[in-house]
Amino acid sequence: MAAVAHDRLARARLCAAQVEIALAAGQPEVAARACDELERTASTYGSSGLEAAALQARGAALLAVGRAEAALPTLRAACRRWQELDAPHDAARVRVALAGAYRALGDGDAAALELDAAEAVFQRLGAAPDAVRVRALRARPALPGGLTEREAEVLALVAAGRSNREIAEALVLSSKTVARHLSNIFAKLGVASRTQAAAYAFEHGLATPSHG
Repeated sequence: MAAVAHDRLARARLCAAQVEIALAAGQPEVAARACDELERTASTYGSSGLEAAALQARGAALLAVGRAEAALPTLRAACRRWQELDAPHDAARVRVALAGAYRALGDGDAAALELDAAEAVFQRLGAAPDAVRVRALRARPALPGGLTEREAEVLALVAAGRSNREIAEALVLSSKTVARHLSNIFAKLGVASRTQAAAYAFEHGLATPSHG
């Protein structure tokens, strides 16, 4: 029994890492499955650390598929858990994700506050690479329409006349993921066709792949 518990707890750590890797690779389905397993393990063992990690992973996964509104309370809960556990670095990492959610929802002021708080913690802890990343995020202008960076990349390729298959190949994504991004883009921009989406891209200076 102890060996089974050890294996599940070891896998939980791997699941948390797998979420980050899958999201970076544009594989939200893989990330979602890893989140599911991490949440089950956290529920089984009642570990506050695992619960915080599960909330952080789920929030990141929701944000990656354009569900910033759902990601926000989940990430807030993760930040509170890490703070209660006196894990400032983990809490600061969640604040960076929170900034992304606020930006996606068009709240630049709240995003800036989260980045400021995260950078202060990283500097205090001597986490220089994390602090540099925050400064880079702060310097990056918010995208119009509440678009995420990945959505802006997809939109730029739509404006360039690329098909879903071509976009998937260019961004190393699945066709299903591209279709989901397009659905989110259409909803956020209030458009009903690729032509209208392309027109929006040209009007707002997003019609070039360099906006990723």
